[in-house]
Amino acid sequence: MAKWVYLFKEGDAGMRNLLGGKGANLAEMTNLGLPIPQGFTVTTEACTDYYNSGKKITDEIKDQIFAALVELENMQGKKFGDNTDPLLVSVRSGARASMPGMMDTILNLGLNDVAVEGFAQKTGNPRFAYDSYRRFIQMYSDVVMEVSKTKFDAILESVKEAKGYKLDTELTADDLKEVIAKYKELYKKELGQDFPQDAKEQLMGAVTAVFRSWDNPRAIVYRRMNDIPGDWGTAVNVQAMVFGNMGNTSGTGVAFTRNPATGENGVFGEYLINAQGEDVVAGIRTPQPITKLAEDLPECYKEFMEISKKLEDHYADMQDMEFTIQEGKLYFLQTRSGKRTAQAALNIACDLVDEGKITPETAVSRIEAKSLDQLLHPTFDPAALKAGRVLGSALPASPGAAAGKVYFTAEDAKAAAEKGERVVLVRLETSPEDIEGMHAAEGILTVRGGMTSHAAVVARGMGTCCVSGCGEIKIDEEAKYFELAGEHIVEGDYISLDGSTGNIYLGDIKTVEASVGGNFGRIMAWADEFRKLQVRTNADTPADAKNAVNLGAEGIGLCRTEHMFFESDRIEKIRKMILSNTVEAREAALADLIPFQKGDFKALYEVMEGKPVTIRFLDPPLHEFIPTQESDIAALAKDMNLTVEEVKATCDSLHEFNPMMGHRGCRLAVTYPEIAKMQTRAVMEAAIEVKSEKGFAIIPEIMIPLVGEKKELQFVKNVVVETAEAVKAEKGSDIEYHIGTMMEIPRACLMADEIAEEADFFSFGTNDLTQMTFGFSRDDAGKFLDSYYKEKIYESDPFARLDQAGVGQLVKMAAEKGRTTKPGLKLGICGEHGGDPSTVEFCHNIGLNYVSCSPFRVPIAKLAAAQAAIKNSGK
Repeated sequence: MAKWVYLFKEGDAGMRNLLGGKGANLAEMTNLGLPIPQGFTVTTEACTDYYNSGKKITDEIKDQIFAALVELENMQGKKFGDNTDPLLVSVRSGARASMPGMMDTILNLGLNDVAVEGFAQKTGNPRFAYDSYRRFIQMYSDVVMEVSKTKFDAILESVKEAKGYKLDTELTADDLKEVIAKYKELYKKELGQDFPQDAKEQLMGAVTAVFRSWDNPRAIVYRRMNDIPGDWGTAVNVQAMVFGNMGNTSGTGVAFTRNPATGENGVFGEYLINAQGEDVVAGIRTPQPITKLAEDLPECYKEFMEISKKLEDHYADMQDMEFTIQEGKLYFLQTRSGKRTAQAALNIACDLVDEGKITPETAVSRIEAKSLDQLLHPTFDPAALKAGRVLGSALPASPGAAAGKVYFTAEDAKAAAEKGERVVLVRLETSPEDIEGMHAAEGILTVRGGMTSHAAVVARGMGTCCVSGCGEIKIDEEAKYFELAGEHIVEGDYISLDGSTGNIYLGDIKTVEASVGGNFGRIMAWADEFRKLQVRTNADTPADAKNAVNLGAEGIGLCRTEHMFFESDRIEKIRKMILSNTVEAREAALADLIPFQKGDFKALYEVMEGKPVTIRFLDPPLHEFIPTQESDIAALAKDMNLTVEEVKATCDSLHEFNPMMGHRGCRLAVTYPEIAKMQTRAVMEAAIEVKSEKGFAIIPEIMIPLVGEKKELQFVKNVVVETAEAVKAEKGSDIEYHIGTMMEIPRACLMADEIAEEADFFSFGTNDLTQMTFGFSRDDAGKFLDSYYKEKIYESDPFARLDQAGVGQLVKMAAEKGRTTKPGLKLGICGEHGGDPSTVEFCHNIGLNYVSCSPFRVPIAKLAAAQAAIKNSGK
């Protein structure tokens, strides 16, 4: 019989995949002898079985849950479901990858109308007992029965208002009985049944809800953002309750062993006296800094500091801990490696190396590669910031600079961002349902919540600027406005946030590019030691190329030459070429473009200082260059001595039903060899001149796009070689050059062994290869992919993360077949996937020579390449 349930004392940290991160750490802390409320974990395999069994928990799993519950009763000396001294439990999710705020928690489970009275009598604290029951009703209704917690919040606020209270803690036991009665009325009204009184029914409802939460919309979005597979499932942790809401010697808090925003060494956290855990995270009350605990409960503070240090030393990493104090006794509810900003991650990793706790390999492996993007975002221009008007300030929850238009709902923020607007999401407090709007926003501002609130933790994980807990704001989310410092800010107004200082500014403050150094440089130097893959950049301008080189690029893997034709002094010349009826006329028009193309290539070569530069010849269909405005058409007709009707007729003839698969790429060079001749001349003359003038050892790499047949490549290659050799003879140069192809058609991958006979290199254009393999357009796929994510047909955007099972197999096959023909064939990837860490690892594993990505993703690719090499070396 399979084992579906483990007591904490039966597990350890190595069982993360089975017990989830939370369960494995609770087991490990139990083994370390720390003060942990005991309990048991229902495994991730049980979650997978729940979905495989048609969203049902089997009798075998139920039996094991209730058997573990008996063991827990024996440990605690209390009975679950007892009406005089009940054992109460918490039910929490715990996936193997940390997903803060993404799934659901239920506290105080096991109370009912009778047990709450016995609980009040046993504890001698009726207020506490009824407070626990009203919390349980709200959580169970929200998480298990999906009745929105806001409806319960409205009841609580109305009772407080009627009594003239400001804080929840002012409610008396009788007040709470009134709240409970109203909660139960709401439950019956919404669901047509009474609130469940059977503790075992409550428990199974809660376990089912946690399993169900693995597939709620926010969890699916979070998994897609963080490359977490849907088949991992979540574990469920059932743990004996300890209570932070028993009075002024009780409390609850969240703390980190180092500052998660900066990495500074020293405990950083918050707590609330007379509260339960959700109060801290939700930001309902403003918490106190952890240092104040030394005044309130000094013995607890001393023990807390000792255990914090023990946990960090044991895990050799910054820990994120939740704790509860019940009547002066400290309990740790969980620990995990804490989410942190990229800057903090670099600082913590380097400090731990310097402290001798980890190796440089471990330091490199621990940095989330995608998080480096946070370090490369703009900061505020100092002069503009000085001139800006500060409206107020609050907690600097997640560093960085953000400026954008104010929106008050996640849905509105997402919609505005999809239209290209910069967005700042302003909320009373964020909740897990806001995940997509938070992801779309440049910055997040909340009225409630501390440094460990939902907004703060999730924003730090995303690398999004966040200012939290600005209690001075008066907000009306329904009417879509807020007021601060005498200003009335409505939807669409600009504000700016400084997540490093907590300042809130009126208006749209100018930003400047970020600069990197210090520990960033140390981590990247270590990464360079370990990685095998080279990292190039996709760049069409000297400015982009310079940025990439400054960030460590080792060459250009893709220069798109068509981007050079769109400037005003060139577009007319390419249009003349398109509209010319004879080879001679086309050659004459193209000859006028050579100085421009050559100048562009020279500028790139000079920036790259001898590093390899791969230049892709003209790729898009010609209709992209033709005029659409009547005035432009008339001007072109006049310049070429044609009628407007003739120009329009030619333009119309160039339009295609499916241009993605039309007359483009190498097909243009087959039809119009003079285009390839012009580009070859420009490439060769630029290389020869820069080598002569600057002394750089340049070997041009000419890439022929959209090849699907060896004879196609052979035809265009012959044109290139003939022209290149003529230029070399004219210039008296012996410069070397390479000719390769962009592998972006499935047939090319299938015929790679033949195509390799004519190619010096393959560069996989995975954008088009993905389109061609899936059979849908990246420009239109967004219209239906959300449905595919929801139904778990696809778990990630195949244009953002390489489809290794399908498209990846074509790449792998082409690489292997190409090298059977030509063992020294150079292989690279230049699609947008080149900056995606999972794709970089795949490229390392199949033996590519390099990846190429956009300039600001170069550090991400370098770190991912190092992590792949370290991971592979351990196999």
